[in-house]
Amino acid sequence: MPAGTIRYWAAAKAAAGTAEESYTAATLKGALDAVRERHPGELSRVLQRCSFLVDGDPVGTRSHETVRLAEGGTVEVLPPFAGG
Repeated sequence: MPAGTIRYWAAAKAAAGTAEESYTAATLKGALDAVRERHPGELSRVLQRCSFLVDGDPVGTRSHETVRLAEGGTVEVLPPFAGG
């Protein structure tokens, strides 16, 4: 099973209580399910509003079950940002 890094930004970082942690999952859905288990509560709510980058590529509207994760990859968790 691929292993890599999840990086949290802004509100996601505050809710997770860490800037990054490792994942072991084949898909984005698997990685996020594990995150929700480790951090129940606020982070689960924040994740509902987030967008995601996997190895620098936006996930967009793709189903998280179809987004494959690579060994040594990076998932960026990006909450909505204020400002302009």
